[in-house]
Amino acid sequence: PGAELPMTFDLSQNHPNPFNPGTRIRYQLPTQSHVRLKVYDVLGREIASLVDGIEQPGYRSVQWSASGIASGVYFYRLQAGQFSAVQRMLLMK
Repeated sequence: PGAELPMTFDLSQNHPNPFNPGTRIRYQLPTQSHVRLKVYDVLGREIASLVDGIEQPGYRSVQWSASGIASGVYFYRLQAGQFSAVQRMLLMK
């Protein structure tokens, strides 16, 4: 009650970036949506599935620990309803 809901979908840059071994990914949903948040390597192979399910509107964040993953550039993709966005992140060990 009293909390403001986002007006648009958004996928923010992870923080920290570069990171080792953990980072936080933030996103926002203006409506209830089926959300998928996945991490991919530069060849497009899925590395991790962080979220896959129905979520209520609001501001969200997910912590990802990349321990056991090689250093390099990775991409994370948010799909929520018709919205889709991709951001790049750098894992440095």
